[in-house]
Amino acid sequence: MDSWKRVNQDPKKLLTGIECFALDMDGTVYLEEEWIDGAQQFLRKIEETGRRFVFLTNNSSKNAKVYLEKLSRMGFPIRRDQLVTSGHATIAYLKKHHPGQRVYLMGNPMLTDEFVEEGIPLDTKNPDMLVTAFDTSLTYQKLCEVCDFVRAGLPFIATHPDFNCPTRTGFIPDIGSFHALIEASTGRRPDKTIGKPNREIVEYTLEITGVAADRTAMIGDRLYTDVAAGVNNGLTGILVLSGETTLDMVDKSDVQPHLIFDSVKQIMPLL
Repeated sequence: MDSWKRVNQDPKKLLTGIECFALDMDGTVYLEEEWIDGAQQFLRKIEETGRRFVFLTNNSSKNAKVYLEKLSRMGFPIRRDQLVTSGHATIAYLKKHHPGQRVYLMGNPMLTDEFVEEGIPLDTKNPDMLVTAFDTSLTYQKLCEVCDFVRAGLPFIATHPDFNCPTRTGFIPDIGSFHALIEASTGRRPDKTIGKPNREIVEYTLEITGVAADRTAMIGDRLYTDVAAGVNNGLTGILVLSGETTLDMVDKSDVQPHLIFDSVKQIMPLL
């Protein structure tokens, strides 16, 4: 069926079985400092109907403190346990699979602080492994160091795969663009990527919420990260058209959402 024929509909009443909504942030509920129309009302409706939500973002350029302060400043404060970033999931992965190993982190100071606070040993000279993130403080020197360690064969983990980050005026290069450059120089891509659409961040989120996958919906504006994280990992995958994805892109994609809405505002009447 053409995707436009099923926008803003839930004919199979999939939403009735959802207990927790995992929500992307940029392009889904806000753009920079501006709420997408109806987003705050949607979040309140979730809670009014006895459900829960957690924000799930691939953006590893900011730490939890920044997001919590931002949402409070925007008039919608949340608890720390209502937020998961690819940085948080990466830290949990390192603790579980690489305990005590020294990490070269290609990340900005905010993420660096979070790694240090969580006890991840950082080492820029003699690391055991490399972690790349959306580093908005990236310098040419740092890029050269990263490529040297990649060429040396160190284990190479990425927080997430996004090529672009949405803004009010368009898009800015994200970590996927950095990886394309690193691959062009070294011939290697990350050995493991933690963020959406990969299972690692989904499993971490389900551990945080305590809600089963078949009772959780993933809502986002990107097919290849948000929606894929849902449909490929046993969640209900919901696409909103308030960000970078168009219906034409849906029709051409291998990733097909369970539900499509113009924005989260159109989901409210169906809760």
